Amino acid sequence: MTEASPSTLRPRGLRQRVAQYPSAVLLAMQVAAIVVYPFVGTQELGRAALSVIGTLVLGLAIWTIRATAAHVVPAMVLGATALALSIAEIFVATSSPVHLVSDLVHVLFYFYTSYALVRYLFGDDWVTSDDLFGVGAAFTVLAWGFAYAFDAIQFLVPSSFTAFQGPGERTWFELLYLSFANLTSVGLSDIVPIGRQARAWSMIEQLAGVMYVAMVVSRMVSLTVRRSRS
Repeated sequence: MTEASPSTLRPRGLRQRVAQYPSAVLLAMQVAAIVVYPFVGTQELGRAALSVIGTLVLGLAIWTIRATAAHVVPAMVLGATALALSIAEIFVATSSPVHLVSDLVHVLFYFYTSYALVRYLFGDDWVTSDDLFGVGAAFTVLAWGFAYAFDAIQFLVPSSFTAFQGPGERTWFELLYLSFANLTSVGLSDIVPIGRQARAWSMIEQLAGVMYVAMVVSRMVSLTVRRSRS
């Protein structure tokens, strides 16, 4: 029996673990943001801080799972722009157009990140541990993107959403809650789109959630079955 070398016995560092499981890191940070947001998200500073952290983590994940340079460049440009706008949001009023521009850039960034993650998942012929985390990571990133889209719609068309308190401006966390309810198709949300644009994007998200299960999850299941039979 060959004796293991010292390098193989040495515990792997944090950088190696992040490189091996980038999707797991991304998913963990997204879930952590959901848990932390109710405690700090009532203030603009708290939301902006979480947005900056989330943007940095997404940029790290995209850089780690990059397949080609074509994936990296747009992600880095959108990520840097989103980061700059997130910082700018701290110093401007809620009604400032900066918030709208920030929402739109975040929508592009999160949608592109979700696309990159799905392409990363479809690039493997075997299901790895990180692929399983990637399924959840891509899903949460997509929900984040639609939440920013809802926030942009609310900025452009006030009172597009209502709740049990009645029509009015919904917080970003409420819109994220609606986004997850739409994407998972559970329907467990007291936030209701009443504007035409809001309803249109809600239907698009519901369709995206169904297609995600049909395409991504079913592929992971089929690859797992094929691996067990080989």
